[in-house]
Amino acid sequence: MALATRATRTDRRPSKTPTFWDSTVGKKTVMAVSGLVMLLYLVVHMLGNLKIFFGTDEFNGYAHWLRTVGEPFMHYEWTLWLVRIVLVLAVVAHAVSAYQLSRRDIKARPTPYVHKRKRASYATRTMRWGGVILGLFIVWHLLDLTTLTVNEHAVHGEAYQNVVATFSTWYGNVIYLVAMVALGFHVRHGFWSAAQTLGVGSAARDRALKTAANGLALLLTVGFVSVPVAVMTGVVS
Repeated sequence: MALATRATRTDRRPSKTPTFWDSTVGKKTVMAVSGLVMLLYLVVHMLGNLKIFFGTDEFNGYAHWLRTVGEPFMHYEWTLWLVRIVLVLAVVAHAVSAYQLSRRDIKARPTPYVHKRKRASYATRTMRWGGVILGLFIVWHLLDLTTLTVNEHAVHGEAYQNVVATFSTWYGNVIYLVAMVALGFHVRHGFWSAAQTLGVGSAARDRALKTAANGLALLLTVGFVSVPVAVMTGVVS
């Protein structure tokens, strides 16, 4: 009996204490915060893009300024690289939490629905596919205007000319326009979801939050799309 009791006690191992990240709420919070970090960057990035309407010198000067922010305290491009690192962390955290939440949702409902429409809402499907499209676009965008790998007529240090070169091709315009439409839908639903996750949403603020989500989505979409449209129509050349 003593041996049996001792063996039973030995087999009892303390269960692992779930962490904040392990919980659904934790993953949704990480997804919301990382999404807001990227949203802030997108607003600033969009405003910077609009400088292209002020001419070559203005836009190239802005591109050079991005590399000298914080000087002389910060070394050349250090601030820019810090921003890039924060963005990479935000993108990875957002993508991983989204994927894991999606897998958790699928496991919670192993039996397929009779009707396909009941499997996921329109907003959820849009967010998932929009996220995939935006993820692929980020890779393309970096290869196009950061490393200049796929930009055939790119010239190092000539940001204005490189943007014009990108949007002088049919495929550059198609990729960018599709991605920006996906971005608009993603921001529209994502901003609303983040507000609910972080406890900002309430019955009294629902209308204001929906208006803000729609406004941000429209602002970003129109702002980003205006650049390729301007190149295509000859306003920027």
